[in-house]
Amino acid sequence: MSEYFQSFIDYVAARNPNQAEFIQAVKEVSSDVIPYINEHAPELINLKLLERMVEPERTISFRVVWLDDNQQVQINRGYRVQMNSALGPYKGGLRFAPTVNLSVLKFLAFEQIFKNSLTGLPLGAGKGGADFNPKGRSDNEIMRFCQSFMTELYRHIGSDTDVPAGDIGVGQREIGYLFGQYKRLQNNFTGVLTGKGPAWGGSFMRPEATGFGLLYFVERMLYENGDSLKGKKVAISGAGNVAYYAALKAIALGAKVVTISNSNGTIYDESGFTLEKLDYVNSLNRNLEAYTARYAGEYHAGKKPWQFTCDIALPCATENELNEQDAELLLKNGCICIAEGANMPCTAEAVEAVLRSDMLYAPGKAANAGGVAVSGLEMSQNRLGQQWPADAVDNQLKKIMHDIHDTCVHYGKNKHGKINYLKGANIGGFIKVAEAMKSQGLV
Repeated sequence: MSEYFQSFIDYVAARNPNQAEFIQAVKEVSSDVIPYINEHAPELINLKLLERMVEPERTISFRVVWLDDNQQVQINRGYRVQMNSALGPYKGGLRFAPTVNLSVLKFLAFEQIFKNSLTGLPLGAGKGGADFNPKGRSDNEIMRFCQSFMTELYRHIGSDTDVPAGDIGVGQREIGYLFGQYKRLQNNFTGVLTGKGPAWGGSFMRPEATGFGLLYFVERMLYENGDSLKGKKVAISGAGNVAYYAALKAIALGAKVVTISNSNGTIYDESGFTLEKLDYVNSLNRNLEAYTARYAGEYHAGKKPWQFTCDIALPCATENELNEQDAELLLKNGCICIAEGANMPCTAEAVEAVLRSDMLYAPGKAANAGGVAVSGLEMSQNRLGQQWPADAVDNQLKKIMHDIHDTCVHYGKNKHGKINYLKGANIGGFIKVAEAMKSQGLV
């Protein structure tokens, strides 16, 4: 790596101490982007484009005070990281989880820059959330928390400023409570949040978008390499929205899904999941072991899905869930493709191991961009005062994912014809944002 790369990483690490996730994301992107800058656009070094890109335009932290069902005062910390607005209003999800901190949100917001750029839609990048755990809380507690959270957040967002969406711990229920409070405070029915219910300004296909988009990308990637999903054995981590719809689409495209998991363990069903089985998993409320009482399958407490033989691995749970040992085991067992349904679910060491092999690797900033793509389409529908039919949204989603794939191929293919999808996504996402920042001056 160049001297500029090392000095840049040292600079970022010094300015962001104890932010391991953020520094990991910056290293991954800059290891591809800096060689490209050195070769094709050295003038960007003096403009300090990357140095500006890693610095959030605005970081907001605030106190969230609310009353639980036992009339006890609870205090959480809320955040919004408004990372980059070169291409449009800040866009990115809200995450409610006890693991939320500034490092996690900055890594997610930084990744969002490139993901949103790749969609081709006019979207800036942001991320936010709180260290609030909705698990085990009543609907009334979640409503009170969301109302308190929005009472501070509302002054920082708007349909042309910052348009949050959902993420881990923030689904349609939470978006509804947040939107209701925004509307109460502003007396304004506007497209300030995406992921809304279809009856009140939401887009069809938004719940399915990330999982479906992931499979559209994988389908196109396999086609590019002379293969298809038909007959492939697929291992999926997670048991939430992304994993569910990824499994549904994989089955519809002719693959056999053999695992579903959560943080407690993994279900392995050698005969493959069906829609009926997946719906039953959804009804178990995290008690995956109960699956084996109804269906012929194995439950492995404390185990990840990556120990089982598969052709395609789809990590759809959370960051850094698939490590180097997992990657080596997948390679040993004949896996031909890892595609990320979550944000940065593979550790840096796992990615390095995969890139050294012949395995296909689809990074999250490309492969899981379907969620933000349909969020962008929801923003368009809100501005027009329209609601497009589900098949029209699905067709646009598929086109966007195929276009992202082709961008990755364009910037990631070497002279021998091998495609590095990570490199292609990083460079392809960077170029558009860099040009916009350069055009807009020193801001």
